[in-house]
Amino acid sequence: MARSTGWTEPTTAGHPAAGDAEGRGGNESTACALAFTRTPGFHTPSEFLENPSQSSRLTAPFRKHVKPKKQHEIRRLGELVKKLSDLTGCTQVVDVGSGQGHLSRFMSLGLGLMVKSLEGNQRLVKRAQHLDQELLKALDKMEKRHPKMVQRGPRHRPHHVVQWVSPTTLCEELLLPLERPGQSSARLLLTGLHACGDLSVALLRHFCCCPEVVALASVGCCYMKLSDPGSYPLSQWIAGLPGHELPYRLREGACHALEDYAERLHKAEPGLQTHCFRAALETVIRQVCPELRRPGVQGIPRVHELKIEEYVKQGLKRVGLDPQLPLDLAALQAHQAQENRVVAFFSLALLLAPLVETLILLDRMLYLQEQGFYAELLPIFSPELSPRNLVLVATKTPLGQAFSTLETEDN
Repeated sequence: MARSTGWTEPTTAGHPAAGDAEGRGGNESTACALAFTRTPGFHTPSEFLENPSQSSRLTAPFRKHVKPKKQHEIRRLGELVKKLSDLTGCTQVVDVGSGQGHLSRFMSLGLGLMVKSLEGNQRLVKRAQHLDQELLKALDKMEKRHPKMVQRGPRHRPHHVVQWVSPTTLCEELLLPLERPGQSSARLLLTGLHACGDLSVALLRHFCCCPEVVALASVGCCYMKLSDPGSYPLSQWIAGLPGHELPYRLREGACHALEDYAERLHKAEPGLQTHCFRAALETVIRQVCPELRRPGVQGIPRVHELKIEEYVKQGLKRVGLDPQLPLDLAALQAHQAQENRVVAFFSLALLLAPLVETLILLDRMLYLQEQGFYAELLPIFSPELSPRNLVLVATKTPLGQAFSTLETEDN
């Protein structure tokens, strides 16, 4: 079973709203105790001690065009996939929802795995192919200048395919082997780094129904985009629990960065007023256009330097409404006066985020175990860098204690 020893709770010390959140006691302790641990077997990643922008565990060519968060993610997940591939005798890794191919490049050109990448966006696939060429040239130059710095062994270029993967329909392209015709069929390992919404569910279903797929390493994301019903609950056990339903608001809250928010609370950052401003914007949107629900308001920069009416105008424009609409300034100022209460409410709601994520991921793990497979949840990323840091690992044959070695750091 997955490790479930708890997580480090956030603190509201240092913010004026801290006192409003007191008294939560038992409910908070219960939420903490029931959530899966989010802390991996290491603390601050040592790879960023020398330079916070460059992982010391990746050579320069693999860091180019890759932000620190993604550097950490592709290295940690790539190394886990390599170990899992070796343990299960996989001949091919399939990276589903591969985007620009950063993970695929590291697994193939860095770790020597045979990798097929599936991405539904043709523009991203073309970008991935361009970056492949760029990386190969950089590795060739490095090998000539510093032969000892380049890993020797097979150098397989990832095979990119433009392909949408449905959560309900079998994807034949996903199962096609890269080997030459006439060779034995492939043993596939499916992986997805923050596969959004139903895409993570698609990985689980392909793992279950396809004999060619013998292993899975999935990091989910965007739980609010799960089809309802259909993608939750998956397991009979969770479906049998009274009150197991998760409305949109809870699933959306489970995607927030708890550790980052705790740090912002501790420092009493002025940007916390964003929550109050966003709430005020929502009231204006509902007055103007009641049918517009859950509008995607992209981040507005430097919110703490804006007046609330300026923020609302920018927000209206971003959701396609007239920014010049007359505003009730007195009402907006009354909303702004509630800032501390909004922050306190948001803090309490966020305490449930790990618990909601635990329920969703536990449902997926139980779904696999109910069908006779072996599954475990491992905290693989530093949650401060990558909040969605739990990887669901599954195999069709028992690994025993080998599961626990997958998340350890390589020397």
